[in-house]
Amino acid sequence: MLGEHTAARQARSLEGELDALLATRTGKDVTLQSNGIESPRSSVEHRINALAPWFHNLHLPSGHQTAPDHPLGDFPAFKWRELEPALPSDLTGWRALDIGCNAGAYTFELARRGAHVLGVDHDEHYLRQAQWARELYGLENRVRIARMDIYALARIPETFDLVFFLGLLYHLRHPLLGLDIAAAKTNRLLAVQSLSIHNMHVLDTPADLPFERRDALLEPGWPKLAFVEHRLANDATNWWVPDAGCLEAMVRSTGMEVVARPADETYVCRPAPGAADRVASVRAELRAATAAEL
Repeated sequence: MLGEHTAARQARSLEGELDALLATRTGKDVTLQSNGIESPRSSVEHRINALAPWFHNLHLPSGHQTAPDHPLGDFPAFKWRELEPALPSDLTGWRALDIGCNAGAYTFELARRGAHVLGVDHDEHYLRQAQWARELYGLENRVRIARMDIYALARIPETFDLVFFLGLLYHLRHPLLGLDIAAAKTNRLLAVQSLSIHNMHVLDTPADLPFERRDALLEPGWPKLAFVEHRLANDATNWWVPDAGCLEAMVRSTGMEVVARPADETYVCRPAPGAADRVASVRAELRAATAAEL
């Protein structure tokens, strides 16, 4: 029989797995966020405060910032500066998907490069922020914002040239399923970022491990995915933490290959040549899990 704490925690999660740092959203669980601007004066500052708390520090056309006191600094602008050199500078004609878009910082950067972008998130609070900022940036013709979790994405017919799957994997109870969906939506490039265990030693694992050699799974460097039963960083939605070897192996298992590592814990991937058989097997299981037409 489940304990009271475990049962309550599972009920909260299964009600809707969040696709973007949901624990930054409410009450005492909020740790990485900004509550707005002290002593607001202008209408923009009052609107920023009305939409708080903010996880993304957006730099608005007026010169205002939505989270100038963010605990992580100028987030996610500094993460974007790390990632952007690994992406095409001109995305004209590209269709992009930002999964777990939050207030839309990455969404808007892709639109500025010429892409037409769909930003999706589970949390209506962040979507209201993104919709307001989209109007201020004048990007209504390039950016769509929709409330959707990652599993529902499997059931829409669209695919995209570029998919962002950033800061999401470790918040999912079913992380490989989420990654499979992101890969299935990708035509050209997939950007993946995840909280990770720092492990400098990564084994080159065999193509087939004999049953009687399964103790090798305990060796240092074998790809590991740690399960968090309770909380990590006071966040009940941090379920899994992979090491680098595991995350890259998970990417390869979807039929993708890593083509760039622009920053710690960050990967740019593309469909791997010669992976048709693996992809067909993965998609068959994905259809069974999501009732999707892929």
